[in-house]
Amino acid sequence: MNSLLEVFLLSLVPTFEGRYAIVYGIGRGYPLWGTLLAAAFGVLILSIVLPALLPLIDRLMLWLEETPFRKIARLYLYYVERARKKAHPYVEKWGFIGLTVFVAVPLPGTGVWTGALAAYLFGIEKRQTVPALILGGLLSMGITVGPALGLLK
Repeated sequence: MNSLLEVFLLSLVPTFEGRYAIVYGIGRGYPLWGTLLAAAFGVLILSIVLPALLPLIDRLMLWLEETPFRKIARLYLYYVERARKKAHPYVEKWGFIGLTVFVAVPLPGTGVWTGALAAYLFGIEKRQTVPALILGGLLSMGITVGPALGLLK
């Protein structure tokens, strides 16, 4: 598989996203600028698509609760509740800035996926959500690129 396609696809994976896709790409010796662009493109795609898809995913999960696939729906609901609890202090009090910071923190359970879900749960408008997700995702990549390059010891 093309190395930059690998980085791009990894940047779409929940909790992994662009920040860890960069670490993976650098660790594998892929070209730095290509790795950064592929990961940034993944962040951009997620930031635009997730706010539009979450209402549909919500309806699908509510429907799945009434089927033999209810375990999938329960797993989703668990993730939703976890995201709500983690993001609440950031998003409820600080809005756009809080969402951006929450997404930018390069820790598991934060990031574009969880940030998009938190914005959806707290009713933040898409015109604020998308820029906060993009900015937070890119900041998260910036925070991880230094250590990935070995600049910080």
